[in-house]
Amino acid sequence: MKIAIVGAGFTGLSAAHQLAKLGHQVFVFEKEGFLGGLAGGYKEKNWDWALDKHYHHCFTNDKSALNLAKEINQKILILKPKTSTLINGFIYQLDSPKSLLKFHLLSFSERLRMGLSLAFLRYSPFYKFFDNYKAEDFLPKMMGKKGFEMIWKPLFSAKFGAYSKEVSLAWFWARIKKRTTFLAYPEGGFLSFANKLKTAAEKDGVSFFLNSEVTEIEPNYLKINNKDKKEKFDKIISTTPSLIFLKTAKSLSKDYEANLKSLKILSATNLLLRLNKPFLSDDTYWLNVCEPESKLMAVVEHTNFINRKFYNNETLVYVGHYVPLDHPYLKMTKEELLKEFDPFLTKLNKNYKNNLTGTEISKDFFAQPVITVGYSRRIPSFKTSIDDVYLANMDQVYPWDRGVNYAIELGKRIAKEVTKND
Repeated sequence: MKIAIVGAGFTGLSAAHQLAKLGHQVFVFEKEGFLGGLAGGYKEKNWDWALDKHYHHCFTNDKSALNLAKEINQKILILKPKTSTLINGFIYQLDSPKSLLKFHLLSFSERLRMGLSLAFLRYSPFYKFFDNYKAEDFLPKMMGKKGFEMIWKPLFSAKFGAYSKEVSLAWFWARIKKRTTFLAYPEGGFLSFANKLKTAAEKDGVSFFLNSEVTEIEPNYLKINNKDKKEKFDKIISTTPSLIFLKTAKSLSKDYEANLKSLKILSATNLLLRLNKPFLSDDTYWLNVCEPESKLMAVVEHTNFINRKFYNNETLVYVGHYVPLDHPYLKMTKEELLKEFDPFLTKLNKNYKNNLTGTEISKDFFAQPVITVGYSRRIPSFKTSIDDVYLANMDQVYPWDRGVNYAIELGKRIAKEVTKND
């Protein structure tokens, strides 16, 4: 079959790789000039490795990503960075049962209750049951109100904002279920991983077209870059966000269209600080900010995870946020965002501006699905209401949270779906 794939993120790359191995003619069209989608990256001239536009890592149980990396000879580093939490102006390491038991802001019985609750969720197979409950209703009763309001409620609020009270317990279950203390990272960055996957797919005959925006999808036809000529295909797979797919596929049924429109998604902004000295003095890689008055959500010091030597000894720190599509942050320049965050960054490192050599900014309008109660009943089907047109994007990853591992897994699943009647 002649198959078109719209989007060269890891779902599109994985699907192309899989379909080509099955002997199909595959053509991948990507709007941007780079691969990887949300996991795309860039490389400065004096860096040995590329840096991801948005912070990324894999867990050591992310089998789809790790197995694919092995298949295409992408080397993977396994490291144990430090995860901490900012509470009441102090940083606490809370990345293991042992560190939780040492957390003195909760009584021993409160720590024990929280630990047992997290253990129950981690080892429970009942995520379908959890889909019926709001996390903010269930968790305080389960782990205790004080612990929930001190640690988890601020994180829900910072990440989901106005949607925080609607988030399903199944989403929280998936986050706890998957977490590992050791993390995995591709040598050279996720851009290296994407490029190696492209090379492997090209060896099997896949054709890639960057800077090629699909502007219209019809049964068996694509319009590219608004040109009059339409390209014909036997099957079409779109891996674009649902709202983008709605703009390009205009002959969807009312029911399929209404379901896609009902799904909620958040945008992402990442301000990158480039410094000549470390930012967090305690070697923390990932800092959760549990202070409601702070404008920081997460501070991720990438070079406390991956050695600075690969980036010309620069310290690289992400200041990340998830925001609604109409949030002011999405219109701000990097200078304006730095000014916005500066009072809170100064509390973490009062001298950081003396060490600041530059800033970068990355924005993505479709970055984080909001998994609300009953989401399992609204997951879009792969097969759309348009003949021979399929959809595969992060809205279908449930119950897991979006990420490179599940993008790769999704690519394999859609390849199987498209070819199941061959």
